[in-house]
Amino acid sequence: MNEEYDDAMFDFSRGEFDSAIVKLTEVLAREPNHFDAQLALGMAYYRKGDYATAIVEGLKAEKLRPQEQLVHTNLSLFYMKAGDKVTAEKHGLQAKIESWRADAKAAAPATGTEPELQMAKQTPQPMKFPSQPWKKKKA
Repeated sequence: MNEEYDDAMFDFSRGEFDSAIVKLTEVLAREPNHFDAQLALGMAYYRKGDYATAIVEGLKAEKLRPQEQLVHTNLSLFYMKAGDKVTAEKHGLQAKIESWRADAKAAAPATGTEPELQMAKQTPQPMKFPSQPWKKKKA
């Protein structure tokens, strides 16, 4: 399955969008939840100038991963080219929110039990022993 997806992406990278669309559609027929193929399919239609179909395919990607920043970035682009500025701005804002959400997750302290992810513990102060007058050096 990955080989078919890779072939489709190779076609996409060469600007052979019709071929990429056929191959991506075949991948999705066998594996409907293949997120990367769904996302690429929308972009392939966009590159062909078929903005209406790009939006349809982009909305399918949104159903697979509603909090994916790239989905909303693409949808914003698709809607803008289709002339729907209001919906484009909505998805642009959603993309920004997802970016912030990702940044917050990355900055959150780790809660795992891995020792390298735990906070450093303070080094204890060395113990001081009381003076021992019977051990004074003789001069």
